[in-house]
Parts: sequence; structure tokens; C-alpha cells
Amino acid sequence: MAGALRGRRVLIGLPGMGWRTDMRADEKVVQGSRTYVPVMSESEWYRAEAEQTEVFAPMVPVERVWAEEYGLAGTTNLDGDMTSRLVSLDGPPRRNPVAALDADVITGRRVIQILDGGGERRDLRGVTEIHTNGGGDICVRVTTELEWYRWSWSGRAPSTLEVPVIQLWVE
Repeated sequence: MAGALRGRRVLIGLPGMGWRTDMRADEKVVQGSRTYVPVMSESEWYRAEAEQTEVFAPMVPVERVWAEEYGLAGTTNLDGDMTSRLVSLDGPPRRNPVAALDADVITGRRVIQILDGGGERRDLRGVTEIHTNGGGDICVRVTTELEWYRWSWSGRAPSTLEVPVIQLWVE
């Protein structure tokens, strides 16, 4: 838990019990001899940031918080071998990105756009499944996570971007 935590994606939980995902952290707080991390759902995080408001963030003991790391594209196992999917309950499981063409569902999921220059664009959500646009290209419509969550609290449809499916990975 070294380094800045504000805004980082985190998971909370207990080894052997289970994990809660789609959370964001604020900076660590020391109370007495214990260190805590204020943690909130991503939707609350984005609303607080967009509207510059205070939100309730439970203080989770630091030993129950894991900061997410970026996954590595192309390392998924899609061959159906059940034993290769077994994980240790000592820590959260790794979730490596899957090519959008291989994903079972895209709508609502985090997606990564691989840019032409070799970079990537993260903090996106899929808003549609794979479809053919008016020009015959196979695409997915995406939006920023801020727009995705704003849609839930305001009801205002997000602005979206049509991205070729070959540029997308699903987290």
C-alpha cells in the first residue's frame, strides 16, 4: 500500500472469505496505531469528483485493501480447462483483459482501447455489444466511466464513441 491511493481502483475483502470490486480509494488515514483507507463505490467516487461534494466513505483497515494493477492483454485461458482457473484464496484473483471479440458480454464492462500509436485508453465502459455500423465496420460504442456513472445518477444518456472491435479489450 505504498504510494498515493487517491482515486485508485481497489478491492476490499478478507483472504478465504471473498472480495468486493469496483471500488475507489482515498488517501490512507492513521488513527492511533491503526491505518485505514477510506473506500467507496466507483459511482460515489465519480459523483463526488464531478459535483465536488462530500460522500460517506467507510474506513477499511489497510490490510483488507488491495490496489488494482493493470492486467496483461493476451494472457487469458479460454480453453475451458477448469483446473487452470483455480485460484488461491490468500489474495484477490487476477483478472486479465480479454479481447472484445472473445468476451461473452461487453455492455457495462470496463474496456481498454488500444490506440493506433501503441498507447491505450482506460477508464472506459462498453455501452453496446458488438455490432455493424452504417459503414459496415464491426464496432462497439463506449463512454468514459464518468459519463457511465453520471448516466445512473442524472438519467442523461452519455456521449459515446464508436470504436472498432479489434481495438478493444474487456477487463
